[in-house]
Amino acid sequence: MTPPGTPAIRLHDATIGYDDVPIVQGVDLTVGHGEAIAVLGSNGSGKTTLARGLLGLAPVLGGEVELLGSPVGRLRERGRVGYVPQRHTVSGAVPATVREVVSVGRLARLGLFRRLGAADRAAVGDAVAAVGLADRMEEPVASLSGGQQRRVLVARALAAQPELLIMDEPTAGVDAPSQHALAEVLARVSAAGTTLVVVTHESGPLAAVLTRAVVVDQGRISYDGPLAGAERGHRHDDAHCGPGEEPARPGYRLDQPTVAARTRGR
Repeated sequence: MTPPGTPAIRLHDATIGYDDVPIVQGVDLTVGHGEAIAVLGSNGSGKTTLARGLLGLAPVLGGEVELLGSPVGRLRERGRVGYVPQRHTVSGAVPATVREVVSVGRLARLGLFRRLGAADRAAVGDAVAAVGLADRMEEPVASLSGGQQRRVLVARALAAQPELLIMDEPTAGVDAPSQHALAEVLARVSAAGTTLVVVTHESGPLAAVLTRAVVVDQGRISYDGPLAGAERGHRHDDAHCGPGEEPARPGYRLDQPTVAARTRGR
């Protein structure tokens, strides 16, 4: 556990980029435990690079970046940080059920070669129930709608029971009912004390959950305050950040491992 008084996230004069090219520069940011914040910015602003820097996917070129009291990339218990990547559907070479995909989330706590025990199976069931898909547990993920698959990705991250949950564009590309369902899920997660960081171009669907906004503009933070005042520092862009905006690089938390084999019966 993080020592009392230690922030969930701390950046001091942080510069983050790729191939020694800075994208985010001179950032100071502190996020307390239990906060629910939106990281806003127009296409190409650097908000995705900032999130990838927190996850160890983009190199820290200068300054300090800490998660849960440890320098980024050195957190020993990976399951303490959950990540929902910027993609709308779940895919894999092997057909998998909702249970199987969400069970992969427990590997962050267990390691790749340990089998799920009773406590792990309970955590998987709780995570699926939290996103409202308990009645679809044994169904193939491919049979679900895009919005439902998005919720499966959230459940996969929640199965590790993270202290900090980082999400990249969770509402992009899903319909209004699915956005509403996701907002209800995140409200419960936040109420339970999990720190939420949501990278998004549009906070509207989650406005009832997110209370603080950090606006990134040209690689620097132009606003940090209540969500309601964020538009003053946010140069709105209707085009959200696509996967190619800021290239992904290998790192210690790129994603939970993908489903490579069926886990039924373990």
